[in-house]
Amino acid sequence: MIEVNSISFRYHENWVLQDVSFRVEKGEFVGVIGPNGSGKTTLLKILYRLLAPQKGEILFELVPMKKMDRTDIAKRLAVVAQETHLLFPFSVLETVLMGRSPYLGDSMFESEKDLEIAKKVMEWTNILPFSERPMDELSGGERKRVFIARALAQEPEVILLDEPTANLDIHHQIDFLDLILALNRERGLTIVMASHDMNVASEFCDRLILLQGGRIYQMGTPGEVITQENIESVYGCGVWIDQNPISGMPRISLLKKGGS
Repeated sequence: MIEVNSISFRYHENWVLQDVSFRVEKGEFVGVIGPNGSGKTTLLKILYRLLAPQKGEILFELVPMKKMDRTDIAKRLAVVAQETHLLFPFSVLETVLMGRSPYLGDSMFESEKDLEIAKKVMEWTNILPFSERPMDELSGGERKRVFIARALAQEPEVILLDEPTANLDIHHQIDFLDLILALNRERGLTIVMASHDMNVASEFCDRLILLQGGRIYQMGTPGEVITQENIESVYGCGVWIDQNPISGMPRISLLKKGGS
């Protein structure tokens, strides 16, 4: 579905990504992990064309994305950014309807179909009961659900998530990730998620891409990527890796420097 071919990107003279290549197949849930500054967020910004790589290209179903117009891309690919700030206290419904922008054409007014789609995605994400509430009255977890609903209103094939569980407590993390997993497994959405939380990535993702210094260090299943050797080499610290006794997926525990 998405094919990334040897992309490199730099800010001024600093190469942030170098010779990065991978594929994301339809219906996959792919996690991008790595230390601060490894290029995770930059990679997502390139995938949704906020940034253009100096080298390489990205294909969406064999079509170079640089040849696709932004409206077409917005109908097929949605993004939920790490921080989303609204300059006006829009209601939940108004915020979700923003996802219909690629379909409005010259009229710039929502149709009955747009309202029906907004209602449907609000039902999926369990936010319909507070559709008229202002966004600035919602909790962090509720706001995350609204932004997912806005992305779903675009009727995309792919959703990109940048640190989606940042600043959420454990309850809201699980609530949010279960929603994302259901959208992936039950509705066939392709998900690409950048995350600092390797345990979350291990539990929820089909495949992982581990970045180090703007390059792919390892790529594969969570069991292939999250190993003692890989994590200690990339992050430069001691960790203990075993298996989650319930799921069997790799689990990382931190170790204090200097022993216990």
